[in-house]
Amino acid sequence: MADERKGMIYTIFTYAIWGILPIYWKQVGHVASDEILTSRIFWAFWLTLAFIFLIKGGKLLLADIKTLWKSKKSFFTLMLASYLITANWFLYIFAVTNDRIVETSLGYYVNPLVSVLLGVFFLKEKLTPAIKVAFGLAAVGVIIMTASYGTFPWLAFGMAFSFAFYGLIKKTIKLNALRGLALETLFVLPLAIIYYVYLFYTGQAAFLHGSGTTDLLLILSGAATALPLVLFATGAPLIPMYMIGFLQYIAPSLMLIIGVLIYGESFGLIEIISFSLIWCALILFTASKIIQVRATKKDKVKAAA
Repeated sequence: MADERKGMIYTIFTYAIWGILPIYWKQVGHVASDEILTSRIFWAFWLTLAFIFLIKGGKLLLADIKTLWKSKKSFFTLMLASYLITANWFLYIFAVTNDRIVETSLGYYVNPLVSVLLGVFFLKEKLTPAIKVAFGLAAVGVIIMTASYGTFPWLAFGMAFSFAFYGLIKKTIKLNALRGLALETLFVLPLAIIYYVYLFYTGQAAFLHGSGTTDLLLILSGAATALPLVLFATGAPLIPMYMIGFLQYIAPSLMLIIGVLIYGESFGLIEIISFSLIWCALILFTASKIIQVRATKKDKVKAAA
């Protein structure tokens, strides 16, 4: 019970950090999104690598690399995952720094439903009636929002699909979260270095050409990336999956509150109706998952008896 409580605390902190990160990215909103992404990749790799060696995990990291290289499929699959999460980071940073935090929250609300959809197509999972209804409610919510805006919320769905595909791939590769982050950023590190050289060569780089505060925030973007993952890797194994599924809504909820109350983004009647339908879909989806898990546990207990 103590472990489960500890797991809940770590996981809540994880999603809370992810939820308030838009405030962090807003502090470097004067820097171009592509440079913020480049900094995030560059510093996330070096800070994560330093931490791995600090906790004496260097040998395990080398072992992971050797294991991956033996299976070329796993190696290139992880490479694909690294590019998907990089795309997700870019869309997220672009949305936040362009006053579209509400759309960001929409993306992370819709993500669990997109993950289920991918499970149906790629893992041949079956949809329960409750989840079918949840999809219908969410679809109506998105259609109303699209009709109101006149444009499809491509940023939200770009984030939802890139992260869902990333999660689908990660299911097939078992890696420690911290070492996994080091390897994922390693795959895109050469591109980040080349792009940084280009920015410096053309005089477009904000890093080392502005205030010391901006430089520090860009360096610490690596820590802002790694810290929640470390917390999640520590807490998630200690609590049931349905609890993780429930707690994950902390992040988009905080994003929504921050976008509306702190940065004054629009959230009128249409948004209220659309989000209400999506929230109802998520409540139904989460409740059905909890009931399903409990029923499975009862069946196992009966079988054991």
